Amino acid sequence: MSITQNDFSLGLPQTKRRYSFALTPLADAMFQLLIFFMLSSSLTPYSLLTIRSGATGTPGASTSGASGEEPAAIAADAAIWQIANGQITAGGQSFDFEMLPDLAKALKANKTAQILLIAKPGAQVQDLATVLEALTVAGVTGVQLASTEQP
Repeated sequence: MSITQNDFSLGLPQTKRRYSFALTPLADAMFQLLIFFMLSSSLTPYSLLTIRSGATGTPGASTSGASGEEPAAIAADAAIWQIANGQITAGGQSFDFEMLPDLAKALKANKTAQILLIAKPGAQVQDLATVLEALTVAGVTGVQLASTEQP
């Protein structure tokens, strides 16, 4: 004769255990991480950052990218604009950014296919974004970027 578990039961009904998952500790941990990253992050607006050249190496060295392609040559009829802290210098004249739409339309009217933007010291990321937006709206898409040496 074999003994089973049913032989030892006291007649009490067996209940299934129900497991519940509480999300409160997970939410607490997420808020702690959020507070940590907010306090440890830099609060510098990106529009106030200055633009620096990313090229390194010796002068005259190849600056080809990871794809192995050489940088595109600048056309002889390309316009050259210098950007510096809210100002554009084009053709030896300085203009405020209010004149950007008119300058970009003039480029398109003259059928200038390329433009070289030179970021001078003091130029900020927002300045570059403003110029690129005005050129895009005017339909000028051949844009190359360069920067002068930092002092």
